Amino acid sequence: MKNSQNITWHHSSVSKKERHVKNGHKSCVLWFTGLSGSGKSTLANAVDHSLFHEGYSSYVLDGDNIRHGLNSDLRFGPADRKENIRRIGEVAKLFVDSGIIVSSAFISPFQEDRELVRQMFDIGEFVEIFVKCPIEVCENRDPKGLYKKARKGEIPEFTGISSPYESPDLPEIVIETDHMTITQSVEIIKKYLKDKKIL
Repeated sequence: MKNSQNITWHHSSVSKKERHVKNGHKSCVLWFTGLSGSGKSTLANAVDHSLFHEGYSSYVLDGDNIRHGLNSDLRFGPADRKENIRRIGEVAKLFVDSGIIVSSAFISPFQEDRELVRQMFDIGEFVEIFVKCPIEVCENRDPKGLYKKARKGEIPEFTGISSPYESPDLPEIVIETDHMTITQSVEIIKKYLKDKKIL
């Protein structure tokens, strides 16, 4: 629960627009959502690598990494999943305010939670990327061995098995990782950013 009675928001002496001018590009959050094993982290890091080497200011926020630190106190029930996404939305907003293109790779299974994060940003700053991949393919990949554990009942409330995943209704970008290469996917995302004059 918010307690803002004695808290005042201090505006930065350097505006977001000024940071955009200095960086030579606008900022946004690339919100990668999809099942475990769909390729979110791989794609987010590939986009970040490409942007960085072209001189853009970018960073990756990865679901597993965040749960090692900032969100280490959260579990995987509905309430904690919601709080996990809320917190990372707030962190992503700080990155965007600082002029950085931030890639957030989180399963973020619920439409309502993703929409709440979208509302934190100015129009055009939240780019939802649905990393679409059939669960059968994700399960065959199973890079972390999580699906096997979930099938054995060792991981409760596992998205796609014992907990639902709600596909985005109108994502800005859809990447089908069972049909597209990493290079193709990165170029689609960069083209979107250029078309929207973020780059």
